[in-house]
Amino acid sequence: MAPVKRPPQPLRKRTKRTLKKRAVKTTAAKSHAKRSAVRAGSMVEAALAAFAHEVRTPLTGILAVSDLLATSDLDERERRWVDTIKAGAEHLAGLATLFVDAARSSNSRLEVREDFFDLRALARNSGDSLAGRAAAKGLQSSVKISEKLPVFVNGDPVRLRAALENLIDNAVKFTDRGSVTLSVSRVRAPGKVGVAFAIADSGIGLSLAEIKKLFRPFSQANVSIASRFGGAGLGLSSVKQLARAMGGDIVVAQRPGGGTVFTLTVTLAKAKGPISILSDFDGEDYSGPHEPLRVLSVEDNPFGRVVLNAILTELGHQAEFIGRGEAAAERVRQGAFGAVLMDMVLPGINGIEAIRQIRGLGTAQSRVAIIGVSGRGEDEAASLAAGADAFLIKPVSPRALATALLEARRRVAAAT
Repeated sequence: MAPVKRPPQPLRKRTKRTLKKRAVKTTAAKSHAKRSAVRAGSMVEAALAAFAHEVRTPLTGILAVSDLLATSDLDERERRWVDTIKAGAEHLAGLATLFVDAARSSNSRLEVREDFFDLRALARNSGDSLAGRAAAKGLQSSVKISEKLPVFVNGDPVRLRAALENLIDNAVKFTDRGSVTLSVSRVRAPGKVGVAFAIADSGIGLSLAEIKKLFRPFSQANVSIASRFGGAGLGLSSVKQLARAMGGDIVVAQRPGGGTVFTLTVTLAKAKGPISILSDFDGEDYSGPHEPLRVLSVEDNPFGRVVLNAILTELGHQAEFIGRGEAAAERVRQGAFGAVLMDMVLPGINGIEAIRQIRGLGTAQSRVAIIGVSGRGEDEAASLAAGADAFLIKPVSPRALATALLEARRRVAAAT
């Protein structure tokens, strides 16, 4: 018996069904592509964050040894060498911060910190960086810091310093002869602290057309500049992103007589709240340890150990090192340590869990002063929540470590 043939569906119904299937496939493809892009972005961000953490460990050593050498009896030529080494390390530390921020910006809005810091010290240190780089290249330099600047403010000093280092590096790099200058002044910002950092140079200058392209990601003014001076063209776009996240902006203008002037403005909060110890600038004055301390450093990186040992010895303390977080609590229980330096990234359990284990000992040793150390600023909140008394961001300077030890000991004494 021959099969019964069904009458064909109307063309209109078949067309609708086909279009619906295509729409579903297209939506699914777009959704898959979006998920893949998010995963790729997360992988890039994670890779850059890991890179930043790893690169800050040797940078801590370079900066620390530079600081120690600067206190030695050096002649003028040797001091210029030390200043050049320090300026290069500071620039690399700033680039690590900017590149991580650039990776995050594709996935989320940049979130800036609100830390208590010394604004004048940050400005002075940026001026010292500019003067050191200019001298190394045979350029003249000048730094003007307004007396109207407040001393203490709340903001994001690590990113602000990174942005300034980028602008200073560009000013020196693109200037073959003449001068570079830094002017820091107070600007109007109702209820806030408005600050303008103007970096001027007598360098190659820029046309109006080139200025319009400057702040695009991975873009430089023109091909000849990129081939002659190098660079990824990422720094200025990250600086602009940071400036806007901090309630300001960055503009560039042609300098009368040749060269350019970059003006970075930011809006900072008036100072209030506890001091957060950061290491990219000088904090409060430290006149030396009140007493020598036995310090346990939980640090697995051999280079990091050498650096911390040199700093702690110079400060008059005695250091002991272990490389794994799971051994920290037992070692604290056995030894009479005055402080613990806890790196956040360790083999086995991380620094957060190691801090929790120390605080959970239930003995007098569990109240030891603990300082969290990391190349990632986002580790601070978890470190303090776990029980740390202070927190240091790499690269760690001798002054910042000395101040952190003093502050942590003060907090422990106040708590007991």
